[in-house]
Amino acid sequence: MKVLVLGATGFLGRHVARALREAGYQVAGGARTPPARGEPGVEYRGVDFNRADRAQDWLPLLHDIDVVVNAVGIFRESPGKTFRQLHERAPRALFDACRRAGVRRVIQVSALGADDRAQTAYHLSKRAADAYLLSLPIDAVVVQPSLVFGAGGASAGLFGMFATLPWIPAPDIGAARVQPVHIDDVSAAIVALADPARPHPPRVALVGPRPVSWREWHTGLRAALGMPGRARFIPVPASLASAAARVGDRWPGLPFDRDAWRMLLRGNCADAGPMTDLLGRPPRDIARFVAPPDVPAQRAWAQLQWLAPVLRLSLACLWIATGVLSLGVYPVRSSYALLQQAGVPAWAQPAALYGAAGLDIALGVLALAPRRMHWLWAAQAGLILAYTAIISWRLPEFWLHPYGPILKNLPLLALLWLLYELERPWNTR
Repeated sequence: MKVLVLGATGFLGRHVARALREAGYQVAGGARTPPARGEPGVEYRGVDFNRADRAQDWLPLLHDIDVVVNAVGIFRESPGKTFRQLHERAPRALFDACRRAGVRRVIQVSALGADDRAQTAYHLSKRAADAYLLSLPIDAVVVQPSLVFGAGGASAGLFGMFATLPWIPAPDIGAARVQPVHIDDVSAAIVALADPARPHPPRVALVGPRPVSWREWHTGLRAALGMPGRARFIPVPASLASAAARVGDRWPGLPFDRDAWRMLLRGNCADAGPMTDLLGRPPRDIARFVAPPDVPAQRAWAQLQWLAPVLRLSLACLWIATGVLSLGVYPVRSSYALLQQAGVPAWAQPAALYGAAGLDIALGVLALAPRRMHWLWAAQAGLILAYTAIISWRLPEFWLHPYGPILKNLPLLALLWLLYELERPWNTR
């Protein structure tokens, strides 16, 4: 039996494709750009959800396919990626094509909360596709995962970051609860549903064993990651969390916006009974979310989610402060005297001073940008090396200065190297 997993290079799709293959299914993976190194044993097929708006666009892809799993989804819109296209238009065309091609079962990966109480664009778009699929004369099931946790996932990065902080922010969400579920359990449940002979209800919630509060969730995850000491929380009033969400609406790099805040206030819970039936056991508890051999690596990865921004901020402050001080806070005559010693002629000193100050400020501001730019750290390192070379040549006595103004460049270069390696393209996918 052959299963087509759409979104096979994404976090959830990749795990589902692997689990299906390990269960003995033939697996085809649909992706906009088939990977050079994908999952072993998966046959990748190219498909662009942004262009596949008609059933005939999908029919060639469905040749020899028995079951389709649609795991394509985005949590937040960005240029070229909209809820309307990726969650509604392309899936509708796909479902029509599945009916025409005689696909035996369609599994639509939706989201818990995509129901009659849905308010956010994310949930509403998912609900629209779910309803259309279930209205067709085809064997279909809509699975609705809760908050999914697993190494490499966006939620694991975000909540792992919170759980490893010295003080964990705790927004006031009232009585709302979440019900996190492990990615391996989600994958196993979808594998069970991939058998066309298995009966099923139209919708199945994929959830963890029990609802937990925000504090219980992070306390449990902190323990699972092997963090020492007890979890300490900072209460965050709802008004402050709401203001932060409005900032997130205007800053695309932030993971928290008003839709995320609305979903958090609503809660994310369901009966775990259907999930237990699919797995043949209860879904794993938060305490077992991280396997013991994986604890050191996942803890370090989670800590990097907040340590790297701290490094970014410290470097930004250094560059901006240096530029501002050079603009006149530090005596200009003293700056000119240093430039004179460095061999800069008098006529070029103003341009050199204010040009360098402006460049320092620009590099600092860029370090605060939400988009990761690994080349920025290379540029900063190059500038520091250039400054170091000039000073070593013209002012070598600074190497012997008791305050170490040049020696301090060594740890700065090491920090820049670390950020460069962390933000290289293959480390951010």
